[in-house]
Amino acid sequence: MTQFLIDDAGWVQSVEVIRSPNFDARPDDARIKLIVVHGISLPPGDYGGGYIQEFFCNSLDPAAHSYFESICEMTVSAHCLIERDGKLLQFVSFLDRAWHAGESEWRGETACNNYSVGIELEGSDDQAYTGAQYRSLANLVAALRAKYPDIDPDAIAGHSDIAPDRKTDPGPAFEWARLNQLLADNIV
Repeated sequence: MTQFLIDDAGWVQSVEVIRSPNFDARPDDARIKLIVVHGISLPPGDYGGGYIQEFFCNSLDPAAHSYFESICEMTVSAHCLIERDGKLLQFVSFLDRAWHAGESEWRGETACNNYSVGIELEGSDDQAYTGAQYRSLANLVAALRAKYPDIDPDAIAGHSDIAPDRKTDPGPAFEWARLNQLLADNIV
C-alpha cells in the first residue's frame, strides 16, 4: 500500500479531494493532538452510493431516500473518508476545523473539533470494517503522527468515546486491537 504524505497546507498528496464547505478556522492556539474515528453509511447499512460525499458537500437529495429527509439540512463534514475498498478521500485540510465531532470532550477538554482530525470509515456499528480500511486508516494515522507531533500514540478515540451520550460509532464491529497491531508492526 502506498504511504500517505501530507503537505504543509494540510492535504494528503495523491488522493481524491472533494472540498466540503463545512469547515472553519481552528482557534489560533489549537494544536492538532487527537484523531477521532467515525463510522458512517448512507442510507444506514448501505455502501457505495456516493451519498456520504453529497452529505458532506450539502448536496444530498432528500428525495433519493426517505432517511435523507431527516439529515439533508445538516452541515457536517470530516477531514477524510475511507471507503470500503480502502480508498481515501479528503474533504477538509487538516489545518482547518472540520465539523465532525459536535459537542464532545476528550481528557477533560471540550470542543474536540478545535484540535482533532476526523476520519470517517464507510461502515456501520455492527458490520465488520474491511482489511483495506484498516490498512488505509493505519497508514493515515502514521502520516498524521509524522506531520503533527502533538498526536501522542494513545491519542486515537472513537466518536463514541468523545460523545458517549450521543454517538455509538465506530461501534463494536470496529477492531481497535487490529488497528493497534498494524500501527505497532508498521504494516501499513
